[in-house]
Amino acid sequence: MTDAKKRAETERKAPEGKKAAPETKKPAPEAKKVAAGKKAAPETVAAPERKAPGPERKAPGPERKAQAPEPKAPAAAPAEPTVRAPARLKDRYRAEAVPRLRERFRYRNVMEVPRLEKVVINVRVGDATTDSRFLDKAAEELAVIAGQRPVIPRAKKSIAAFKLRRGLPIAAKVTLRGDRMYQFVDKLFNIALPRIKDFKGISERQFDGRGNLNIGVREQLIFPEIDYDKVEKVRGMDITLVTTAQTDEEARELLRLLGLPLREAGAVTA
Repeated sequence: MTDAKKRAETERKAPEGKKAAPETKKPAPEAKKVAAGKKAAPETVAAPERKAPGPERKAPGPERKAQAPEPKAPAAAPAEPTVRAPARLKDRYRAEAVPRLRERFRYRNVMEVPRLEKVVINVRVGDATTDSRFLDKAAEELAVIAGQRPVIPRAKKSIAAFKLRRGLPIAAKVTLRGDRMYQFVDKLFNIALPRIKDFKGISERQFDGRGNLNIGVREQLIFPEIDYDKVEKVRGMDITLVTTAQTDEEARELLRLLGLPLREAGAVTA
């Protein structure tokens, strides 16, 4: 049969109103893959053009130094520590006291000459058993007088008659050595002791027999650092000058050369 007859038979068999679909050729599998690949490929953005190296880059050297930040101003030098004034009593001891003591007591070696070893200041505060505020005030005044922070001794045993229990703070104490010791002794001999009312000098009986001197002060107002208007209560203190002398005679002569006002042998106290 010819192609024309086959077409005519298919048209008769097909229902009316419908025509046979023309034959379509199936695409090759390779073509499908290519088409699918084109559809799935996302849109690509063009990469920015790179600048060619060479003259456009900043050359190292003087240009970088020009762009460097300006150096900061040097920090101010720290303040120099305050230098304490030299103790004039120490110079007086070396220049005057040592030669005279060697001449009088016939010391062969300079190390045998007696000297001040330390000064101990003790303030007893009995009111501290009831109110510790009195102890704080006494310690503050003692620190101003001596120029050094005091230590707080505590009771070693309980005494019921004085309402004292073991371990309670009851005093304030300072131990001075070196330049602070000489400065305090200079102030004590030349300023504080002469301000005592009816003061006639230190008695020889105040030496303990081993070259040490004990001075009892009834009020702290004799020291120039204490402001009278700020004092809550007048308190006394015990001052002990410890020397390396072996006898009271050597210690008396040492302190006399340093300026201690001694009472005359024939003076009678009222």
